[in-house]
Amino acid sequence: MNTIVDYNKKRTFVYPVFRGAAKIFFVFALLLFNTGLLLAEKYVMGGKAGWDDITVRNGIATGSGRYGYESLLLDTNSRKINPFTDLLIDFENGVIQDKVGKYEIVESSVFVTEDGIMGKSAGISRGRKGIVLKGNDESFFGSQGPAGSFLFDFWLCPALIENGEIILNWRSSRIINGAVAYQLITFSFYQNRFVCTLLNVFDGYTENAGEVTLYGSKKLIPNKWAHHTISYEEETGELAYKLDGEMEDVVFITSTGHEGGTVYNSYIGKSVELEICPNYTGMIDDFSISRSFISIEHYIEKEKTNDLNPSIYATSGGRIVSKPILTKPGSILKRVCVDAAIPDQTEIDFYVRSGENQYAWTEDFPQWKPIKNGEEINGVSGGCFQVAANLFPDGAGMISPAISSIELDYAVLPNPQPPHKLSVEKGDSSVVLSWSYSVDDSTGGYYIFYGNKPGEYLGRISAEGCSPLDAGNATSYKITGLENGTIYYFAVAAYSKYDETIRGELSKEVYARPGK
Repeated sequence: MNTIVDYNKKRTFVYPVFRGAAKIFFVFALLLFNTGLLLAEKYVMGGKAGWDDITVRNGIATGSGRYGYESLLLDTNSRKINPFTDLLIDFENGVIQDKVGKYEIVESSVFVTEDGIMGKSAGISRGRKGIVLKGNDESFFGSQGPAGSFLFDFWLCPALIENGEIILNWRSSRIINGAVAYQLITFSFYQNRFVCTLLNVFDGYTENAGEVTLYGSKKLIPNKWAHHTISYEEETGELAYKLDGEMEDVVFITSTGHEGGTVYNSYIGKSVELEICPNYTGMIDDFSISRSFISIEHYIEKEKTNDLNPSIYATSGGRIVSKPILTKPGSILKRVCVDAAIPDQTEIDFYVRSGENQYAWTEDFPQWKPIKNGEEINGVSGGCFQVAANLFPDGAGMISPAISSIELDYAVLPNPQPPHKLSVEKGDSSVVLSWSYSVDDSTGGYYIFYGNKPGEYLGRISAEGCSPLDAGNATSYKITGLENGTIYYFAVAAYSKYDETIRGELSKEVYARPGK
């Protein structure tokens, strides 16, 4: 790769510190660069290096990639955790667990199937015991006391819809007016409809002996997915059941039985185990409990048209953004090479941007520049680079592209060689340093470092200024204003004629003790 580079513009950079040095691979290839030379370097993300450099992953998950390393691909359409999520079982990756971490799976007879409605996987229950969970002290069902707003949200695809089938069962007790009161929450089927019953769950609610029941108005259809939500809003007292996002039944847990009365707040009693699908035959997906009444509607319009094949991946796609990759000032990004699988109808769009440093960067500044995988890039240079990519599935949302690795190929200015034969001659409160020119023709000048200890060049006393001193393109320099009788140590480094912030290694160290 031979490239003529015009680099006549002067630039000022904050000199960066290399990070992730294990990921920097020197190619030892040289590019023609006017009277100097550029070194080609690479920075690799993914593969053996992992994906720690990818700091933004919107709608992105990891999966199995080439050679056993992780790849980046679109996340499934399963429900995501938010600050209000108390429990989430999404059955993805063949695992039955609470993704929030507040509930322990005590027992489970539910299997995982690849016929999920949200994402790839779902649970399948054969009507035996189901999933038994025990919540910790921070969970909705594990902490006794006022419960506030809540939301139960899940998908069901029942096989039979027989009377008495139970989807959720929680039976506990609490103290009301000094006496022990039985408490329960159950979701079940009756006459092909969904039924939700809550007993002694609301403080002060005594109508119908404290029992509240919500009834579905529509008949459920066997072997068809449907989205169910049961929500309670503590501000208004509204207890509602929705089927596929449409209101089926609502009760106001208030003193008037309508909106506007005194609200009876929810209360959870003694911590006991929670049972999901203890007597239910069929599939279940994305079962969640939230401490909020707001339902993030996950049902899809095609559900209303009896389309039983909703998408696995959101058609809006996902996005990744890397952290700013710190290089040397004046580095030139040549190309970005991505090892990716892009099946038919899927797509990955790539972008890069650069700057002197990343401290003033925002989401949209500097502007992103679209690039093509592996093609030559023009006009992208600076002290740091950043890469982004948008991933899109096929039109049906069933296939995802995947990225196995991302390689940045860029060119950097070489460090000039240090000067040779550094010598020092002491004088009255002064010294004169002399050296030979650096053999590197990219040298633009020299920095002089000085201090009172070997290898520590923190000097501040000289009349010429603090260490390091810019000697320009000279071969000798007099430093004055030093203290007689005090020993000083000196070293010289060359800096690049293309950018003075690019300096080479220090020369050998010399010392002198000024005096009359």
